[in-house]
Parts: sequence; C-alpha cells; structure tokens
Amino acid sequence: MLTTDSKRKMPDDLKRCVEFHGHICPGLVYGYRVAKEAIKLMKLRRSVDEEVVAICENDSCAIDALQVLLGTVAGKGNLIIKDYGKNAYTVLSRSQRQAYRFFRKTHYEYKGKDKSVFDRLDAAIDAGTASEDDRRNLKRLKVKDLLAQPFEQIFTTTQVPFDEPLYAQLAPSEPCAICGEMTMAAKMMKLSDGRKACIPCAQKS
Repeated sequence: MLTTDSKRKMPDDLKRCVEFHGHICPGLVYGYRVAKEAIKLMKLRRSVDEEVVAICENDSCAIDALQVLLGTVAGKGNLIIKDYGKNAYTVLSRSQRQAYRFFRKTHYEYKGKDKSVFDRLDAAIDAGTASEDDRRNLKRLKVKDLLAQPFEQIFTTTQVPFDEPLYAQLAPSEPCAICGEMTMAAKMMKLSDGRKACIPCAQKS
C-alpha cells in the first residue's frame, strides 16, 4: 500500500488511473508507461470518440491506464482485446495514420537501490512463505522501480503499418425469435427455419 508521501508525489494522471482501477500495481504502471509513450510519439490527445484505438494482447490491469489516458474504452469500440496473454499493446492514431506496437521481450529486472530487499521478498513469494506485508512491500518496490526505469528498458517500441480498424458497428435491434429480447441485428444468427435468434438461444437450439 502506498504511503501518504508516495501519493503526494504521484503524478496527477497516474492518480486518475489509480482512482479508476481501484489500486496501484505493477500491471497498471505498465499501461501507464505505454500510454504516456504513445502520447509522446504521436502527440495524442485523449480520444473523445474513436480517434485513437488500442489493441491489447492481454486482459491485464494495464488496460485500465490506457482507458483513462487514451480514452480507448470498450463502450466506444476503440479498445480491442486479443487475449493472447502477451505483454504487448498497439496504439493507432486515425488522424495521423500512425501505429506503434509496444512489447516486452525480457523478464522484469529490478533496477532500484534496495536490490537485496527486493531479492529477499521475491524469494519469499517464490517459496510461499511471504506475509501480506511482504507482498505489499514487493509491489511497492516494483511500482517505484517501473516508474523510474527508462521506457526502453521495459518495452521495445516499433512503428508498425497503419492498418485502420473498422469503426464500432452500429445496427438496429430486433427481438430474438425465441426469447423475445432485443438484440443487435448484426449479432443475430439465422435458424434453420429462417428466423433470427440471439447467439445464446441459437446455440441452445
């Protein structure tokens, strides 16, 4: 858990990410660092509509920082999750027709001053003997270290071809032929008798 002094020193934009996510953790910091780097490279502003798109190859805590800082959210359709379990993120700017992919190739390596403390806590967690305080302290050290490390020591950055994603699909809703619940027409499935049903009903039938 962060101390009052740590919270005071935390950048305002990171505070917003923490408020949205609920707590500070290394995963959130990964997303924060990626979002800040994408903003710097493409001079991005927070996406009001679908001007910016994020393609995330995992469903980790990092995504919440992208949502807060880039405005790439599920409800607008400009957050695309391809859950490959990879620590990789592609951020696209429609206006600039640019895209960058940020990914990790190496294991996390602690670079801070308290290396002996970090190693002891890390070993305790690996051995299954860590206390809750140990876990909190290790998390605190990782967060502090990830915020301090140069970005290029954490992520590899490559500019990738701009392959513009489709805009979020808009379609009228129709009642499902089986349950009667209103369903986006484009998401419905045709039954053998020609009627259209929602996916759960179609799968059951």
